This record gives sequence, structure tokens and C-alpha cells, in this order.
Amino acid sequence: MFMLCKLVHRSLICTYFTVIGVIPATIGKLQKLEKLFLNENQFTGVLPSSLGDLTQLLELHLDQNSLQGGIPSSFGKLQELLLLDLSHNKLYGSFPKEITELTSLTDYLNLSHNSLIGPLPSEVGRLKNLGTFDVSENDLSGEIPSTFSDCQVLQYLYMQGNHFQGAIPSSLSSLNGITVLDLSRNNLSGSIPESFEGCQNLHLLNLSFNDLDGRIPNAGIFLNASLVSVVGNHNLCGENHELDLQICPNQEFSRPHEPHALKVVIFTTGIVVPLVVVFLCAIRLWKPRSKISLPLLPSEGKYPMPSFAELARATNGFSTANLIGEGSFGCVYRGVVNFEPKEVAIKVFHHHQRGALKIFQAECKILRSIRHRNLLKILNACSSFDHSGHVFLALVTEFIPNGSLDKWLHPRVDGGEVSHKLTLLQRVNIAIDVALALEYLHQYNGTPIVHCDLKPSNILLDKDMVAHVCDFGLAKFLITPPCGDSSPVTSHPIGIKGSIGYVAPEYGMGSKVSTQGDVYSYGILLLEMFTGLRPTDDRFKDGLDLHTFVKMAYPQHVMDILDQALLLDEENGINISSCQSAVSASEEAQNCLLSIIKIGLFCTEALPQQRMNLGDVIKIMHAARETLLRDSPRESPKISQLNNYNASS
Repeated sequence: MFMLCKLVHRSLICTYFTVIGVIPATIGKLQKLEKLFLNENQFTGVLPSSLGDLTQLLELHLDQNSLQGGIPSSFGKLQELLLLDLSHNKLYGSFPKEITELTSLTDYLNLSHNSLIGPLPSEVGRLKNLGTFDVSENDLSGEIPSTFSDCQVLQYLYMQGNHFQGAIPSSLSSLNGITVLDLSRNNLSGSIPESFEGCQNLHLLNLSFNDLDGRIPNAGIFLNASLVSVVGNHNLCGENHELDLQICPNQEFSRPHEPHALKVVIFTTGIVVPLVVVFLCAIRLWKPRSKISLPLLPSEGKYPMPSFAELARATNGFSTANLIGEGSFGCVYRGVVNFEPKEVAIKVFHHHQRGALKIFQAECKILRSIRHRNLLKILNACSSFDHSGHVFLALVTEFIPNGSLDKWLHPRVDGGEVSHKLTLLQRVNIAIDVALALEYLHQYNGTPIVHCDLKPSNILLDKDMVAHVCDFGLAKFLITPPCGDSSPVTSHPIGIKGSIGYVAPEYGMGSKVSTQGDVYSYGILLLEMFTGLRPTDDRFKDGLDLHTFVKMAYPQHVMDILDQALLLDEENGINISSCQSAVSASEEAQNCLLSIIKIGLFCTEALPQQRMNLGDVIKIMHAARETLLRDSPRESPKISQLNNYNASS
């Protein structure tokens, strides 16, 4: 088994050799061994208790295997051990007290990404020389031991992704050297200790996704929102707007430097009674919003949340070679993660970009709820910090190999001929896919969702050229008006949000979000797909826009404004004469094109009530495709109906 391993200076190195099998009990006979590297292999079975016989061992690396069972109590005999790494295995059972007897541990103790259960023993305070303690991503529970305060050398404490409960021990703030403290994604309650304000060396504090409440301290590290994360604790309040906090209900009566005498006067003059009434009313009115659950679809919690290190490793350190897209709020990389057999896409948000956190939260909230073959499927999400102490937000989604529709409609020509072109039938199929996705969103579970940013770059094409709508950072859940009005709207205007050229004109006049805004964007998308012209093309000025340009050509000159790429493939049923001055098309192709262009014009009417509804769009688009595929040319009844279509009906 160990024939591929190397024995160098009392160190047995088997890393990266993909060794398969169990660790033999005879390994305990190598009693002069000082370093053992069995990490990143495929070892299975239990940890042999004979490992405890390696009493001269300084480093033990068993991480990233498939080891099972509990941690042997014999590990307590490794009194010379400086470093122990058992992370990323399938270990279960409780945290053994014998580990706390390893007072020699100085570098780090890493038991993360296993299935350990139960509480941490109070004896963890014995690890007085330990620099890093990592038990993240397990099933540990109970309260956080206050005895951690005895570990005065401790710099990095990772306890995220467990079931710890109770209050955050204020004694943690007495750790003079603590640099990173991650307690996120637990069940912690109570307030954040004010004593954390005085932690001079604390550069990263992650308390996100717990059940903390009360006022957030307003000094020290809490003044720098890039070093603190409290996302998902909706009962917290405070003055730092960058932390996206609600204002404390009694803020005006609890200024930290208010004279004590004034407080006495307030309480003794009978104001306390109305204060209590106001406070209770505020509590009733300010119900905390639903806690955002990071989307772990489609398995609903099957996979643990990946760490920054895992995603960095999956993308080769977020290398440019893995970069497949970039936008104003983040970059998208391709990579391979351990919880998904296929290649994935990893969207990393720019934490410094204003509004990035809200975009991330919006996408989590929307994408965790929706399932449709024409919507991008999310696999996992990460809310953490990078190695520099900055907030790290990422979504892991399925990888769509053919890229965005924008790249197919407007390919960059680098001196040679464009190798990929969309056929007429492919464009029709994509248009139908997008319409089906929008119809699903607009009818979702009685609470419509409006995308708010539909455009070619937010539509991805898979290996079969099936369209998947993505990027829900601006999406909104809508409320339905009480009576009479069938168009759901938000409760507030949004101004101009979205992309120039695709935004419905009423948004620019302060109108509220509605499903008809998406219909307008869809109409612009249709016109762009079949003319090859962006709505921001240089020719559109002085009152001329894409809608008007197409309307002027409809119906007699529609063939003259088609995307030139459609004219270069005989498969489309469209031909251009040898003199390059006249375009003709088969009856099927012409009927299909006329109906689609007509839909695009109806959907981009200036008044929302005059636009088509998506149900009719889908019916007519299907009829257009049938006409295109029909053997004997004759006009479809559905297309005939389009000529007399009344959008208000």
C-alpha cells in the first residue's frame, strides 16, 4: 500500500498519491516517525488506535480522505504533537477529552468538515499554546465553553456551521491575540458582547446567520463593515448602516454618553410608561424579516456550505484561466468542487461594491425558492471571509457550457470568420424558453416574481442550446393588488433599475415594478434576437429607438432588417440574391418571422396595458415554430389571430 510513499528524515509522505484502502494497524510500529502525511488520498475505514503509539510524532496530516468512526482516545498519548489535521473526512462521535490533553499543540487543531456531535468539553482551555482551533462544519452542539479565554495564544477560532447555542461568551474578548473569530451559522442567541469593541487585534468577526438580538456595539471593529458580518440576524439593530441594520426602537433614549442624572429624571417623571408602550408597539410592528437561508438546492441541506479555501482551490486560486464572465457586481469562474461531480460555475461578488450584499441576498432568496428547467439552478452558496479578512460572498451554480446569448448574438470577430451562428429555429426555441421561464416567475406560487433585468447577457445556453435565465440580483417578489387590478406590483417605486435599453419606459417615470416591465424587456430581447441590433446601437438617437425602427419596417421590409447572420445559412429558409439587394424567404420562414416581430412590437408598447400577456406570447410562439417546421406551407390559425390581436383583451 505504501510502496508509492516516501520516507524522508523521519517523515512518511503519501500525499497526492491517491492511495486507496485502510490505514494498517502496523503503522504504529514506526515509533521514530516525526511527521506523517497521509492527506489527500482515498483512505477509508477507521483510524487505527495504534497511531497513538507514534509518541514522537510532531505532525499528523490525515485530512481529505474518507475515514470513518470516532477519534481514538489513544491520540491522547501524542504528547509531542504540534499539529493535528483530521479535516474533510467522515468522522463521527464526540469530541474526545483526550485531545485537550495535547498541551503541546501549537500550530493548529483542525477537525472541520466531519460529523462530530455533542458539546465541546470545558477542558479545551487546557490548549494554552494553540494558535488555530477549527471545528467548523460539524454537528457539534451545546454552549461555547467560556474556558477558551485560557487559550491566550489563540489567533484563529473557527466554529461556523454547527449547532452551538446559548450566548456568546464575553470571555472570548479577553483573547489578546485573537485575529479571526467565526461563529456563523449556529443557533447562538442573546446580544453581542460590548467587550468585543476592545479587541485590538481582531480583523475578522463573522456572526452571521444566528439568532442574535439587541444593539450592535458601535466602536472598534464594528465601525468597519468589511471586517464584520451579522447577516441573517434580523433582530439586531444599530447605527452602522453599512451592516444593513434596522434602527434600534429606543435609540434616541440610550445614547452611550447620556448623563446618568438625565436618565433618572426620565424614569422618575413617569415617561417610562409611554416608553414601554411605544417600545412594545414597535416590537409588534417591526417583525423581523424571514431569515435568509442559503440555497442548498436541489438537495436542501445535503451539502455543507463550502469555505473560501474550497472555492479558491476549485478555481485554481480564482485564476484568469478559469474566468468565464465579469459584471459590475462580480466575476464568474468555472471550477470543480467536491460536492458535485460535474463542473460548476462560481459567481464571486465584489464585496467592496455598494449594494453587493443586497444583490447576494436577493439572489439567495429568489433562487432557493424557484425550480424550472429554463432557470439557472443553484447548487450552493458561501457567506464567509477570505484570507485577507474581507467579506466573501459566492454562489455555486450549474455550469452552462455555451455561454450567454449575448455572445452568440454579438460574437467578437478577431480577424477570422465567426464559427458559431444561431439558426432561425434555435432563436425561436430560445425565445420560447425565455417566455416559459418568465411565465413561471410571474405565476410563482401566488406571489409573482419580476426579474427586472432581462437581457441577452442574463440568458445562458446549455450544450443542447436550451436557454436558462439567470442573474436575479434585481428581482422582486410582488404583491397582488386587492381587487380589480390583475397586474401585481411592488409596494414602492424603484426608479430606473436594470439595464439601459431594456428597462420599461414607465420605470423611468417612477412607476412601480410590475410583470409588464418584464414583458417589455422580453419584447426588446425578441427584436434584438432577430434584427441583431442592440437597443443601444449608435443609430438609435433623436427619438429613434429599436421599437420604432422595427415598426417602420413592418411588415413589407422586415426581411431587410434581419440579422445578417440569418442570411448566411440556407438552413434558415432565407436567401439573399446575388446582387445583395433583395432578400427572400420561404413562406414558412416569412410567416414565422412576421409573427415573432409582431410579438416583439406588441410587447414593447409604451403603455403597459397595451402589451401582450405571456400566455398568448407562448401560444403564438409555439404556432410560429410549428409553421417553420411544417412540410406543406400554409398559414397557422394562431398567426392569423395575431394580426387581430388586442393586447388589452
